[in-house]
Amino acid sequence: MEKLRTSAGEALAGVLRDGLTIAVGGFGLCGIPRDLIEAVRDSGVRELTLISNNMGVDGKGLGLLLENGQVAKVVASYVGENRLFAQQYLDGALEVEFSPQGTLAERLRAGGAGIAGFYTRTGVGTPVAEGKPMEVFDGRTHVLERGIVADLALVHARVADREGNLRYRYTARNFNPLVATCGRVCVAEAEEVVDGHLDPDDVMTPGIHVNRLVRALDRPKDIEQRTVRPASRIGA
Repeated sequence: MEKLRTSAGEALAGVLRDGLTIAVGGFGLCGIPRDLIEAVRDSGVRELTLISNNMGVDGKGLGLLLENGQVAKVVASYVGENRLFAQQYLDGALEVEFSPQGTLAERLRAGGAGIAGFYTRTGVGTPVAEGKPMEVFDGRTHVLERGIVADLALVHARVADREGNLRYRYTARNFNPLVATCGRVCVAEAEEVVDGHLDPDDVMTPGIHVNRLVRALDRPKDIEQRTVRPASRIGA
């Protein structure tokens, strides 16, 4: 079955609806599926639950969905640099479930692997563990964390083939492979889509996990924070 679509909107056609749980790859603005996020915004769907490491920054990435009033709940490990996210949370306008970063990664991996839950020491004795089952292993208390299975997974890759095999680039890999496996439907955008097949040794997400694919628009990548120092004066 042909997976490649001509636009992000077409790739999400018939998939989006109000109340979806959507897992999104990326870390800040690195490796986020910008085209697919904008297509979700343009669709107007609402009451979404978003699962992502964080919500990026104001006016970019997942921040666009917050600004558009489309998000009801966020599952994340970090409020980050998004002031609107923080303000909506403090105002009680947005439900937020915090999950330690490693725990969130493992919850995504577990959901993709068909594992209903796992025990971890992380979060024990903090609000993260409140209301969750506890067990003692080797004399230490562990909290039960549930695996995450999302209705829809959105990921960004550097290169893909038409079968949906994906390869990521450097740190843009981050949460994308985990997110790709945990969605009942996975839609990927890739900066380059090649004919033929990727070398098996280069495949980071097998195409069996990817339902639809679109080539990402060619545009400059956003940088969340830039740190520079003044140029030294010659001879100084």
